[in-house]
Parts: sequence; C-alpha cells; structure tokens
Amino acid sequence: MAKVKTTFFCQNCGTQFAKWQGQCTACKDWNTIVEELVQKPEKSDWKTPTSPKKRSAVPLLINQIDTSKEPRLNTFDGELNRVLGGGIVPGSLTLLGGEPGIGKSTLLLQVSLGLPYKTLYVSGEESQKQIKMRAERVNPNNSNCYILTETKTQNIFKQIETLEPDIVIIDSIQTLHSDYIESSSGSISQIKECTTELIKFAKETATPVLLIGHITKDGHIAGPKILEHMVDTVLQFEGDRNHVFRILRAHKNRFGSTNELGIYEMQGSGLREVSNPSEILISKKDEELSGNAIAATLEGMRPLMIEVQALVSTAVYGTPQRSATGFNAKRLNMLLAVLEKRAGFRLGAKDVFLNITGGITVDDPAIDLAVVASILSSNEDVSIPKDYCFAAEVGLSGEIRPVQRVEQRILEAEKLGFATIFVSKYNKISLQNTAIKIQLISKMEDLVDFLV
Repeated sequence: MAKVKTTFFCQNCGTQFAKWQGQCTACKDWNTIVEELVQKPEKSDWKTPTSPKKRSAVPLLINQIDTSKEPRLNTFDGELNRVLGGGIVPGSLTLLGGEPGIGKSTLLLQVSLGLPYKTLYVSGEESQKQIKMRAERVNPNNSNCYILTETKTQNIFKQIETLEPDIVIIDSIQTLHSDYIESSSGSISQIKECTTELIKFAKETATPVLLIGHITKDGHIAGPKILEHMVDTVLQFEGDRNHVFRILRAHKNRFGSTNELGIYEMQGSGLREVSNPSEILISKKDEELSGNAIAATLEGMRPLMIEVQALVSTAVYGTPQRSATGFNAKRLNMLLAVLEKRAGFRLGAKDVFLNITGGITVDDPAIDLAVVASILSSNEDVSIPKDYCFAAEVGLSGEIRPVQRVEQRILEAEKLGFATIFVSKYNKISLQNTAIKIQLISKMEDLVDFLV
C-alpha cells in the first residue's frame, strides 16, 4: 500500500504548510489551517481525449507569431459577449462566481441551450430531471445540449472523449473530485487538482470550459486564491435577490477588457438581456417629486442614466442618521460636510437617507453632483425638473470638478430626451449643435442658484 501523505492548507488563501500552526503567515488569518490527505500516484492513467482538435506547442520566433485576432465562439448572448470581449475564446477557462441563488446556473444553462454548438453541461448539484424542468422554462427548443450529472473527473473525461463537445460547462468546480487526491470535494487540494486537469484538457484540445464557482460570506470565490490565477477569465454575477436586475462584471480577462458590463433582468422565463438599462433604472412618473435627481454615470465603457433619491428630515433622536444604499457612506458624509461649509446648509441636526434605484452599486465620482442636487431638493422641498441630469465630481472646497468621457455621457442624455445636463466648467467639450443644453458650472453656489 502507498504511504498516506498529509499536508496542511490555509482555507483562506491556499498556502501549504508542512505542519500545523495557528496563524497563516501569508494572509495573517488565524485558525484557518487544516490538515488534508494528499496521495497522488506517480503515473496518471488519465489520457487527454483523442480529438482532431488536439494541438501541441512548438517554439516560434517572436517575429513569426501570428498576431491576427483570436477566433471566438459566439454565445448569442449580447451581454455575455460584451463582457467576454466578443465571445468565448477556444481553449479558454472561464470562472463565473456569485451569491447563492443569484442565477449563475440559470445564466449558463440558458446560454448552453441557445448555442448551435455541441455543448456538454456537467452538473454535480442537480439531477437531470431538475435541469430538464429548468430548461423547459428557459428554452424548451434545443437539441445540441447534453446533460451529465457526475462529480468524478475521470468519468467526466471518459464522456468527453466519447461525445467530443465544442463547449464544456461545469456546475460547479467545488463539487468535483479526482481519484488522485484523497480528500473531500471542495477542499483546496481537490479544487487545485480538478482545475489543473480541466486546464490541460482545454489547452490541448482547444475546447473552452466554463466553470461555476461558489463564493464565501466575504464575497470572494471559495477555494484557494490561486484558482483565480489559473483560469483565463473571472466573471462576477452581482445583484440583490430582492431585485430583478443582475450585473455581470469581468474581474479578470486575458482576452479582452475588464471595463465592460452586462445587465440582465430576472424573469420567470429566465434572464432577459437589458440592452438599454437607462430607461429601466429611471422610474416613470408624471408628477415631479422633491429629492430625485438623474446622474449620467459610466459602468465600464457603458453610459447609464440612473436615479438618485434623497430624503432629508429632522432628527427625532439626538444623533442624526446617515444611511446610503448603493453609494459609499463615507463619501456621503464628505458631501454633507461640503454642503454645510461651502453652501451654508445646516444639515448637522437632520437625518439624511440616500438610495440608488434599481438595487445597483455605483462608485463613479461623476455621481457626486446628482447626490448633492437630490439632497438640496429634499432639504428645500423643491423638485428638480424631470429633464435635468448631472455629471460632475464635487471637491472638498466646493468646486465642481471635471470627469472623464463627458461627451459620451452628454450624448446618452441627449438620446434619452433630457433637455439640460449640468457638467463642470473645466471639461473640454467639442460637441456642436446638440439638442441638449450643456450647463457649465464651476462651484457649489452655482448649483444652488439654479435649483433653489
């Protein structure tokens, strides 16, 4: 019998230790090091599927390397294509993470059902009947998607060798286990071994693999941090389960930009692509209400018009409350201090509540001016006209600072029918003959004169 080998891994960062210790020297966390069995045979009996697509690497002079655009597989999902940079690259490994119940499995099943390629959907969490019921709800007309319920990698590769699919989807990487590692599914050593086998398969056969990953309570993908380094693309599926909107971001992308953003709406029939999110994020109302302002923001390369709501009321108790949903609370306190110091508004004894509609979180500094405008509107109980929007950053001395790509924001506001946009006087704008009025302001007092 082979000698049983054990080693110690940090459950937080994946660092390996020869013996147990209380604190991990890499991530400085306490009581995260656990012992795991590791027994890998010297000779592996797993063979890469004998596919006509199999390729081997040869050294090339740098001048001989082909720099033409990498061919991509169209996912027929506009939002996913945008985030990936145009489609799935053959031989790539993509990791999709997100909160439980957010719709990760629904998204990849919906994509696999809409592909014209031969797709293998491997699930270690649901039965074939459960997947079939969801598939009938999402897209009942498909014959190119094969469903396999298996968690052992050796059995999965046998089916791949027989089927020879064009795309493989794994749901999820934490449920897989390999016979070469004597530890439970989801452990650090199992995740590393299974991912290594999938990478070898993907690179040697030019078959793209999409993985679903669980996340921890801190919002990080469960397992070792090296998992995110091993894969080519890391996608994050975000959103609140109480809201219908979902946001797909790329935290890492070796084949494209990480600035793109995809937006979906969760419906009973699956996820619907939102091609123009501005019209959905802005509430439709006939009457003008105080405390509402529209901000022209950017999410990655995509301009969005979002609604900012503020409520300013007299503090009932001694300490005033400061609450922000979808906005940085520390930045809200800074803007309130600027309003008190530079504009003379006494908000120290008042409660201030701020909300970004749609359940999304925004960190673009260009939203500052809309936040200040909504607070002024609620404090003075004066409504802001529906066709006004704002795009500027507010400095500590009360100056209105310029923001990047302001012309793209102006064109988006014009397309949606806004009449006036407030921007910084120091922005360089070369647009001519626009239907929208560009109102240039330089300090906080200018905004107060327009609104109050």
